[in-house]
Amino acid sequence: MAGHSQFKNIMYRKGAQDKKRSKLFSKLAKEITVAAKQGLADPEYNPRLRAAIQAARAENMPRDNIERAIKKSTDQGGENYEEVRYEGFGIGGVGVIVETLTDNRNRTASSVRSIFTKHGGNLGETGSVSFMFSRLGRVEYAPEVASADDMLEAAIDAGAEDCQSGEQGHEIFCAPEQLHEVARALEAKFGEPRAASIVWKPQNSIPLEDDKAETLLKMLDVLDDDDDVQQVYANFEISDSALAKMSA
Repeated sequence: MAGHSQFKNIMYRKGAQDKKRSKLFSKLAKEITVAAKQGLADPEYNPRLRAAIQAARAENMPRDNIERAIKKSTDQGGENYEEVRYEGFGIGGVGVIVETLTDNRNRTASSVRSIFTKHGGNLGETGSVSFMFSRLGRVEYAPEVASADDMLEAAIDAGAEDCQSGEQGHEIFCAPEQLHEVARALEAKFGEPRAASIVWKPQNSIPLEDDKAETLLKMLDVLDDDDDVQQVYANFEISDSALAKMSA
């Protein structure tokens, strides 16, 4: 189990209960609004907006919510969100990247710093962690869409750099600037992807045992629960013994 998911330490996102889903919808709507405000309100001509809408659909966000978020981008006097990235270290020296959309940098910085500190971590300077990750475009498909060989062949033809397939699905990685073209090519062959976004992919992972793993997961959960936090990435693996203890 890597990065609390089978998806190779890429992203930590928890949300099954109604409260979590409501918060997730709020974050997805915020990303849609910002994407539409920064570019055209038409996803056909705005790759970031298209990716945001795909992410929302993957979480079964109602169409009315999506359309309302797009419309909000043209409202006068609405909130102006700023993209701010925080980097730091969790317990055990695990690198953590936190991406936020905020209308108050001081509030967000204080909250993120407090969360790191309370869970045995510390916030670092910009660049202190990101060098341990690769910035990549990622396209996701469900496992039943294609075989591993067929998806790999299609990914290569589309211009992707890597394709990883497993029980939970297919992940296709490409250069960030190629995401729109790669996603389009794959969509023509397999239909709309489960998600398409630009992510931070760890270059290596740090193994965590028992209590340290539990503490880090708690920190990631609290970060994810913060209204200003959009995405959280971390380069860790949970050892088999720790998994067994946590599931006991």
